Formats: sequence, C-alpha cells, structure tokens
Amino acid sequence: MRTDDLVGLLSTGITPVKSGSVNRRLSVSLPVAAVGATVLMVTVFGIRPDLGVVVRTAIFWEKLALPLCLAIGALIATARLARPGAKVGAGWLVMTIPVVAVWTAAILILVVAAPPDRLPAILGHSWRSCPFNILLLAVPGFVAIFWAVKGLAPTSLRLAGASSGLLASSIATVTYCFHCPEMSPAFWSIWYVAGMLLPSALGAVLGPKLLRW
Repeated sequence: MRTDDLVGLLSTGITPVKSGSVNRRLSVSLPVAAVGATVLMVTVFGIRPDLGVVVRTAIFWEKLALPLCLAIGALIATARLARPGAKVGAGWLVMTIPVVAVWTAAILILVVAAPPDRLPAILGHSWRSCPFNILLLAVPGFVAIFWAVKGLAPTSLRLAGASSGLLASSIATVTYCFHCPEMSPAFWSIWYVAGMLLPSALGAVLGPKLLRW
C-alpha cells in the first residue's frame, strides 16, 4: 500500500473538532464543580455562624484569594492541556504567585510570634480534617472536569489529570472558606495547600487511565 493510500484510509470518517469545544465543555463542568461543592459544604459542614462579620475583614478575602487565584491558574492550565501538544503556559505563574505569597506571610507570622504560639498558628483547630474535607468537596468537580477534559484531546495525560484535580480542589476550597474558621496564613499555607494537592495528585495518577482517548 502506498503512503498516500494509507493516509487516506486513516483519515476516512474523521471530522474536525468544532471550535470552542474546550470552552463549551468547561462551561458545563465548572458550574457543576462549584454548585456540587457548595451543596456538600452546606449539607455536611454548614456555613460558619459568624460569616456576616468575617466577610467585612480583609483577612477573610485574603484567605479566599489563595484558592481563587489557584483556580484561575488551574483553569488556564487545564484549558491548554486539554488540547493536543499544548503546555501549561501562563498557568504556572498564576498558580505560583498566591502560594509564594501565603508562604511568605506564614513565615513572617511565625517569626514574630512567641514560641508557644507558633505551633497553634500552624495547626489551628482543624488540621486533622481540613485536607480531607477539601478532598470530599472536590469530588463533584473532579468527576465533571475529568468528563470535560476526556472529551477533548489531551496528550500529556498525567499533567492534564493533575491540573484537572487542582482545578476541582481549588474550587472546592473557595467554598470551604465559607465554613472554615481558620484565619491564619500559617494554617492555610500547609493545610489548604495539602487539601488542594490531594485531588491533584490523584488526578496525576488516574489521568493516564481516565483521560485516554
């Protein structure tokens, strides 16, 4: 068989991917992630009773900024990695800046704190459960975003799985902020980040299997 004949045979029945497919599929999966995490948060954990007070403080919005910025960076990365041969690009920068900022704030807080106050600032009241609470809230988004990415054409399956898991977990963490009573960057820098990395690591492990096309 000649090369031209082989190419013609392989291309038979192939239709081009419609433009805007990435945006359409993510526009379906992201609301599912946000609504699913919110419903789980309200049902399982409940909204913190002093929310009306804390939303008027700068520290609450600083806490919310960490997962929100990570969600934006993970969205950029996931949208790019859903395409064949694409790289993370600017997503790395958007994801790195908030983590570096919160780690810097955590170090400054621990340096100026009295020695007996340092460990409580890190552990807070919920360090044992926080990462796993975020993992639970990320489940709807994990399923929805993996569905969206699988229907596209990712080629870096581990990286696409990791970014999809991070996108789901960062959205879940945004909703978790409305329940979590912890208000120290020293806490968020470890336990929020750990909670967001769990689904990301799971996505990296499952990506080659679940995102294969």
